[in-house]
Amino acid sequence: MIPGPDARSADEIVRIGRLLYDRRYVVATEGNLSVRIAAGRFLITPAGVSKGELDASRLVELDLHAAAADGQAPPPSSEWRMHAEIYRLRTDVAAVCHGHPACATAFACARTELPVSLLPEALLILGDDVPLLPYITPGTDELAASLRGRIEDRDVLLLANHGVVTVGSSLAEAYQRLETVERLAEVALGAKRLGGGVRLTRRQRELVREARRR
Repeated sequence: MIPGPDARSADEIVRIGRLLYDRRYVVATEGNLSVRIAAGRFLITPAGVSKGELDASRLVELDLHAAAADGQAPPPSSEWRMHAEIYRLRTDVAAVCHGHPACATAFACARTELPVSLLPEALLILGDDVPLLPYITPGTDELAASLRGRIEDRDVLLLANHGVVTVGSSLAEAYQRLETVERLAEVALGAKRLGGGVRLTRRQRELVREARRR
């Protein structure tokens, strides 16, 4: 049993995992979630488990400075290196959410950046853009290293032929960013079928940014 405040973090991972699965932002055993806990450690979802069937007592606790995760039972998600790297690079980040929502992942597979300026809500929640990173084999040190220079000033990344990774001051915030990315992708694809979306002008974007700073 995970004790104290960490138990609340574990329960939140289970709750958000079910949301991801129920809304089909992940299927089968896809995706991974983590929450930073005290003393340079984090809780992460285990490998090979549906996010709709997570058990708080079976989450995996890791040292974010560890070079390996050997001997863990159950084993952590294969993407634990990516999560650890984000926590090392972003001391302000408390949670990481990685999923494969269909429309956003379609943009990732087409190697096409998301048109954030279509929607003021997307600008407010996601920032000015969502960087698209090159394809790198999932679960590798190389993928984790590829985040350097990109995640430091962004809260959302699109991973080519892979999916979406979001961060936040809470797991709920990281999840909401992933949800916003998927809604943006859905709207962008719908607008394209209608002849193409009209993006906000520079002045309109500036007004949105001013509203975000208030």
